[in-house]
Amino acid sequence: MSEQRYLIALGSNVRHHRHGRPEQVLGAALIALAEAGLAIEHASAIIRSAPLGPSRRRYANTAATIRTALDPDAVLSALQWIEHAFGRHRRGQRWSARVLDLDIVLWSGGPWSGPGLTIPHLEYRERAFVLGPASRIAPGWRDPITGLTSRHLAARLTRPRHAPR
Repeated sequence: MSEQRYLIALGSNVRHHRHGRPEQVLGAALIALAEAGLAIEHASAIIRSAPLGPSRRRYANTAATIRTALDPDAVLSALQWIEHAFGRHRRGQRWSARVLDLDIVLWSGGPWSGPGLTIPHLEYRERAFVLGPASRIAPGWRDPITGLTSRHLAARLTRPRHAPR
């Protein structure tokens, strides 16, 4: 496979015994991505966001674009290995507190569906904590389903809505 680009969302809301606060965890995770052979092109500034679901801890979030010759399933395996190395041992617990969460949002190959992985990420269009950082580093990247750019999706999500007249 030739080199592909991926948009990865990173989140943390639990302190790590070695890396420190969630913002520091994200910095260490970016280094871990590069050490795993996933070449980082761009990384957004870290933002803070309110948790979804029952967790009460605020999240630190960022996004990164990476380059690699790996297919989506292999990239997912690499991301899960990094999560495990940071102390995440159980996936599937929706909205729980976590040291590190890494998600493939988009890739340059278009839509992808396999066991345990769907690209584009099924819920990213409704998540300002993903679209905000993504629109800063990949504003023209198009969602292969809607055809809208990440900048346009972010604007749709964050602009004020007016009541119908």
